Amino acid sequence: MTTGTLLVVCRVHVLHPDAGGAGVTAIDKRPVAGPVKVRQLGLFGDVQADRKHHGGADKALYAYAQHEAEDWAVKLGRAVPPGLFGENLRTDGIETTGAVIGERWAIGSSVVAEVTMPRTPCATFQRRLREPQWVKRFTAAGKIGTYLRVLTKGDIQSGDAITVIFRPSHGITVGKFFSNPTAEDVRTLTKLHDDGELRLAHELRASFDKILRPGLQRPPPTG
Repeated sequence: MTTGTLLVVCRVHVLHPDAGGAGVTAIDKRPVAGPVKVRQLGLFGDVQADRKHHGGADKALYAYAQHEAEDWAVKLGRAVPPGLFGENLRTDGIETTGAVIGERWAIGSSVVAEVTMPRTPCATFQRRLREPQWVKRFTAAGKIGTYLRVLTKGDIQSGDAITVIFRPSHGITVGKFFSNPTAEDVRTLTKLHDDGELRLAHELRASFDKILRPGLQRPPPTG
């Protein structure tokens, strides 16, 4: 079993006005001390200002790996502290972009979460970072982290162990599906979903036609 560490738990610090459709954004996540309750829609006390694009049960938690944050810190020439990318969980020793769709994590002594889909960068994220062409740069790098759904509620805190307790054999990672999805990937995931071996996020399934029929216009990034 692969085991890592939950370095920091982050939740919304304050809502900021934003030019997006919701009018505000909850992307300003900052570290929280002590235990935090995890519920079906994420961390207790957290906010999903635009649940259509940034929340819901399939995007209850967003995890980002420390080693990828450190890579960005070098490229950007600035610190990338926990929460800067809007993540709830900053992890170490466990893959986020490299997590397999459908794998399950035990976090601390009670929470179980399931990898659902990659994060897609959006204009709100670009406004947050204030970096030129940020959406294009983040997309090209492919270090996007992962969303998770909550299977078992409980409490988590910084320093908790994260253990991969189940990993599907299909091997399709969120990073691979984000950067280079293929028709074969779609067929594999669809069959597993239809057979009841995998529960795919609705938004992920909604992207399948665009992959099977490349001539279709892709939807705008949702974040």
